[in-house]
Amino acid sequence: MKIPFVDLYPQYQECKSDIDKAIADTIKRSDYITGPTVEKFEQAICNYTGAEDCASIGSGTNALVCALKALGVSETDTVWTVGHTFVSTTEAIANVGARPVFIDIDQYYHMDLEQIQEFNPECPPAVILFVDLYGQTPDIDKLKRFAKKHKIKLMEDAAQSFGSEYKGQKVGSLVDLTCFSFNPVKNLGAMGDAGAVTGSKKLIDKVRMFRDHGRKTKFDYDEIGYNARIDNLQAVIVQAKLKKLDAWTKKKRKICHRYTKELQAIVKTPKEAPWSYHTYYVYVIETPKGTRDNLRKHLKDKGIATNIHYPNPTHTTKAFKEYKFWSLPRTEYICKNILSLPCYHTLTEKQQTYIINTIKDYYAN
Repeated sequence: MKIPFVDLYPQYQECKSDIDKAIADTIKRSDYITGPTVEKFEQAICNYTGAEDCASIGSGTNALVCALKALGVSETDTVWTVGHTFVSTTEAIANVGARPVFIDIDQYYHMDLEQIQEFNPECPPAVILFVDLYGQTPDIDKLKRFAKKHKIKLMEDAAQSFGSEYKGQKVGSLVDLTCFSFNPVKNLGAMGDAGAVTGSKKLIDKVRMFRDHGRKTKFDYDEIGYNARIDNLQAVIVQAKLKKLDAWTKKKRKICHRYTKELQAIVKTPKEAPWSYHTYYVYVIETPKGTRDNLRKHLKDKGIATNIHYPNPTHTTKAFKEYKFWSLPRTEYICKNILSLPCYHTLTEKQQTYIINTIKDYYAN
C-alpha cells in the first residue's frame, strides 16, 4: 500500500464547484489584487475567528513581518520565541532587525511558561512571539498575566492552528496580533501562498499599510513597507474552503484520537492541553530514543510517507547561530526523536490500520 504524507486533491474535489466558480468569476472581472473581493474575504475570517479586524497577506511569513512592524518592533528590540518551529517565525524577527531570544519548550511542545518567569524583568522583550505548534495553543491567560505585568506585547504565530480554540474561543482574537498561514498544507489552505493577520482595527490598519508599500493612499508613503498583498485568486479559494473546515477538523481529530489510542503504549503520543481544542495540523509521535530514523525507513519501505516537524531547531542552524545564548535541552532532544504521521481527513480506515500495524510490527520485532 502507498500512503502519501499529504493528499490535497480530495479537498479540491469536495469544494470543486465553489472553487471553480470563484476562480472563473475572478478572471471574468479581471479582479486580481485588493478591492471588494479581499474585503469580503477578510470579513469572512473575522466572522469565523471573532476578530475585530483582519488584513490578508501574501504569505504566513509576510504576515509575521508586517505584524512585528505594526507592533513597532525595531533594531533595538528583542523578541522572545522558540527554536522548535518552522524557520519563518525566527526569520521574521531577524528580518525586521530585532534579536530573537529562544525559550525552551514544555510537554505540549510550546514555549515553556515556567522558564519565562525566570528571565530578568528589568530587560523585558518588546514582544513575546509564541507558536501554536501542531494545532493547539499554550496557556494564553498565563502568558497574558506575565505580559501585562511587564508591559510586553503578545503575538501569536497561529500558522498551524486556524480553527483551534482556547477555552472555547477561536484562535484569532486572543492577543494583540495573530498571524495565520494559508499555505496549501495548512488546516485551511490556498493553492499557493497566502496568510492573514487579525487583531484590533488600530493595529490592523498599520498591518495594511506595511503590506502595501507603507502607504495609506496611492502615492503617499508613510513608512517603508512591503509588497505583501494577497492575490485575489487565493482569497476566493481559501474562502471557498472555509465552510468545510470544521467538518474536516472533526474527521481529522477522530483519526488522530485513534492513533493515540492504538499507539500510546509503544510511542509517546501527543498530549491535548485541557484549555485547547487541538486541530492536529500534524500528528507527531515521540519515538523511543534512537529509533526514529529506523522506524521512518521501515515505514518508507512499507509505502508510508512521513515527515519531521522539525529536525533542526532554528537556533542550531547556521543562519541563526549568532542568536544562541544557551542550550535548549528539551527542544534539542525532541527534534531528534519526533516523527509526523499522515493524518489528513480523507485517510481511510484501511490506511489508518495499515499505518498503526506497521508501527506496532516494527517495535514488536
